[in-house]
Amino acid sequence: MAYLTITRIFQKNDSDVSVAEAHGLATGMLCINNKIEGAIWLAELFEQDVTLIDDDKTVLIALFEQTKKLLNAEENMYRYDLFLPADDESLQYQLEAIRSWCEGFLFGVGHSQSSVEWPREIKEILNDIVEFTKLDTDVDDEMDEEEKEEHETALIEIQEYLRAAVNIVKDQLNESNI
Repeated sequence: MAYLTITRIFQKNDSDVSVAEAHGLATGMLCINNKIEGAIWLAELFEQDVTLIDDDKTVLIALFEQTKKLLNAEENMYRYDLFLPADDESLQYQLEAIRSWCEGFLFGVGHSQSSVEWPREIKEILNDIVEFTKLDTDVDDEMDEEEKEEHETALIEIQEYLRAAVNIVKDQLNESNI
């Protein structure tokens, strides 16, 4: 499923949500309740007066179901990944997507479970993710190769941290485990 394809669906339906944020939202919701339906996710993404054409709805539900499958199946535990722009996109665009994904994830977790006393480890993870929403996405076009490489390495480390964090949150908070 191509990030650009989903971006076009969001753009043509005037969504204020980015694709990365939408995926973060789905992931957060599914971490709390692995039985939640894609229709609930779609209702959060689009205004009530927006009617998605069937093809677009099918693509979006497929993304949701793929995310659900990768989060739920034990054998897929290490196959889950954040749905983000390709590595060949600008560093600034990738950083903005990570920040948006984190915002969506926090909203998804809060949307599904807002009145719980979080375990200490989960509080720490959620606090880290809050910090990621504050990422400075202004990247200097004049930066040298070494600085660019440092930023790219940091981006990869953040993505890996988030992948691991998702699995911890899911394992500890999914309502089938509570």
